[in-house]
Formats: sequence, C-alpha cells, structure tokens
Amino acid sequence: MISSREGSRNFYNNVIAPMISEKFPEYESRIAVGICGEGSDCFGYDDFISRDHDFGTGVVLWLTEEDMNRIGGELIAEYDILIDRMPGNNLTERLKERRGVMTIRGFYSNILGIDCDINKCILSEDDWYMLDHNCLATAVNGEVFRDDLGKFSAFRNMLLDYYPDKIWKIRIVNELHKYSSALQVNYARCMSRKDVVAARLCQIQGLEAAMQLFFLMKRVYPPYYKWIYRKLEEIDNGGEFSVLIKRLSNADIDISYWKGEYNASFINISDPIVDSAEQIAALIVEMLRVNNLTHNTDPYLERYVDEIEVGR
Repeated sequence: MISSREGSRNFYNNVIAPMISEKFPEYESRIAVGICGEGSDCFGYDDFISRDHDFGTGVVLWLTEEDMNRIGGELIAEYDILIDRMPGNNLTERLKERRGVMTIRGFYSNILGIDCDINKCILSEDDWYMLDHNCLATAVNGEVFRDDLGKFSAFRNMLLDYYPDKIWKIRIVNELHKYSSALQVNYARCMSRKDVVAARLCQIQGLEAAMQLFFLMKRVYPPYYKWIYRKLEEIDNGGEFSVLIKRLSNADIDISYWKGEYNASFINISDPIVDSAEQIAALIVEMLRVNNLTHNTDPYLERYVDEIEVGR
C-alpha cells in the first residue's frame, strides 16, 4: 500500500497538474502545490488507525492574495470537482478546510495563529517568542511539489532556519528550569511526603521538558505531543537519549525507595526515576556543551539557567 504522501503526489501529477495546465495555463507557474500542514499524513505518520477520521486524498494549492482574487473561485470549483470524483474519498468538512485552494498568507497565518507578512518574509521577536513549537512543526512539514514563484517556499525556509538566537536560548533556559524543578528537586520532595500523585506530575513534566530540550538542541521543531517521541526516536537514530526517555516514561512510582528522612543534598539513584533523570540530565549537559552554551559538566540543570547568556 502506498503512503498517503505518495498518493497525494500521484494525485497532483496525474490529476491536478493536468487540470491546471488545461484550465489555468497562464497561472501554471504561479500556483504552488504540496501536502503540508495539519494531519498525520503531512508528517508521514498516518497508518491504518489514522483512517478513522479526517483522512482522504488531497493536496494544497497556494496562491498569492492577488491571484486568489483573480482565479481563486474558479480554481476552487475545478479542484472540488476532481476531489469529488476520487474513489473512496469521504472527506469531512475539517479535512476540506486543511486541503484545497488557499492563500499563502492564509495558510501560514492560520497555522501559526498570527498575521504573517509573506512579502517581507519576517517574524517579529514577539511573534517568535509566542509561537508554539508544534505549530512551527506543522507549518514546515510535508512536501512541496511545485513552487516556481518561490513565495511559499521563501517563508517556509525562513521558518526552517529556526529560532533567532535570543529566542532559542530563552526557550532552552525555560525548559532547563522546568526539568530541574520537576525531576531534580520536587520529585524527591513529593516522594518523601508520600504524595505519589504530585510525584507523577513531576515525572510527566520532566519527561516533556527533556524532550523539548532535545529538539531545541537539535534545532528541530517538535510535532504535536502524540508524535513527539516518534520524531525524537527518528532524529536520535535510536540513540541513548531516546532509550532513557522511554525508560523514564515506563518507570513506576514506588515509595518503597523513600524510607529515610528527606535530605535536599541526597540524590536517591536507587529510585529508577531519579536514576534515569540524572542520566538524561548528563546527556542534556553534553548537548549544551556541543552547542557552546557551557563548558561545565555539572548535571544539575538549574545552574545553567543563569549561566546561559540570553542577550537583549
């Protein structure tokens, strides 16, 4: 069975491209086409389970604002005719909104939740700071089949160049604090109090922060949370970090490891959660070193919150 992305590419090559060439020949080099945006198929993660909702063949056709005003209505009508003829398609209204004809500005603005300046191809510092990681991953996923004009790809490439240095460091510092607070401080406090519910929350928050830090160090936008570990495994190439993340995720809360008096300076590595957390922290510090953010080796991540120069 071919993948959805391959099916979309075939749909473009065999159905959409001939239609554009016949019906809109003067705009053929101005219409960008691809399969990007929301949906597991755009990430290449769709499978049999994915097909229970928002699934079907389609592509996105991106136009400038001017071209949308000129031919948008006609192009939408022609596209809809072809989509309705596709065998097996039972598209929901939600999926129809994700595919089809739209403006370049509308595509990026809708996914990122801001008004994107496509012509200047820039984002303000405030915009960068407010954007969610997974929205950015959604904006640059998938595949562009054709973009002669280059406007869609120009904005895409600007996003792929990753965060400005200051924003990148701010996000790293925030996640370092979150990880250290959850797993290197509060987890032990909660277990010493026998508060297993709060301890579980510490485990989950630390797990999330660790994965976010990994993506930040690799300068890759993490996808929506249900695909984040899958993507992490891919870019880690089955390495030590992904193994430790899974170990931390699978570790049970067990108060039998916490029988003595609480000691703030004691690292209780007899608890598998603490042991995994400290090994993960050591790997994070090594990634900080690789990225020239520190020369130290201390696995206590809170110390780097003030050490990393964010700048102004």
